[in-house]
Formats: sequence, structure tokens, C-alpha cells
Amino acid sequence: MNDNLLNNRILFCDDEIHIVRALEYKFSAAGFEVVTANNGEDAWEKVLEYRPAILITDYQMPLLNGYELVERIRGHEEHADLPVLMLTAKGFELARNAICGELGVLALIPKPFSPRELLLMVQDVLSGNSPSLEGMLRSAT
Repeated sequence: MNDNLLNNRILFCDDEIHIVRALEYKFSAAGFEVVTANNGEDAWEKVLEYRPAILITDYQMPLLNGYELVERIRGHEEHADLPVLMLTAKGFELARNAICGELGVLALIPKPFSPRELLLMVQDVLSGNSPSLEGMLRSAT
């Protein structure tokens, strides 16, 4: 059985506190256990300590950016398959192939985004379905 189906813990990493608080509120109300971090190093420590079911991280962060964080996670055998969604600032162009293909990030989500749509996406990912993920990917391109 997929351990993610038993684990309702989600890790949000963003240095913009208003985004973290909005997501924390939305996901807590939906029954998730929410862990937060405001930089990449803190997120790495929390991945090791809390073993979240999914990580939602911003790309642009202090100490360790989102790419470096995911690269570190993918290189750690115990956490290499952690599902990751990455937030990006609108207008900040990332190499989608490098982020999604090479690092296995499920989606690049441009800010601003809908917390409700993100919640549906996470629920789909953790249940093994991804219709809302596919819809959001189409709208982000």
C-alpha cells in the first residue's frame, strides 16, 4: 500500500508568510497536518524529521532554492520519491524540462494561484488520480 495514502502530512515551503498562512489555513481545514518552512534548508530538515506525504515549495527562496531542495531530496534514497509541486513567481521563467523531467516535479504552478485548486490537486496526487493536476498544467502553459 502507498504510504502517502496513510499520511496526511503536507510540507509548505515559501518565504512569503501570507502564502504559507493562507495554505496552512486551507489545508488544515481540509484535514491535513500542515508543516511549514520559510527557506530551503529548514524545509530539508523538516522533510527528514516529519516525512511528509507531499511537498509544495517555492522556487525562489533563501539559503537553498526550490531546485536545490528537490535535487537534495531526489539524492536521498529514503525520500527520493516524495511528490513535489513547485510554485513560481509569475513571469519568472523556469526550464520546465529540467524541473519536471529531470527532478520529477509534478507541476510548476505560477503565482498567483487558487488555494482551492491546489488543494484539489494535492488530494488527487495523494489518491493516485491526477485530473485536476492535468487541468492546472494545461492552464499554466
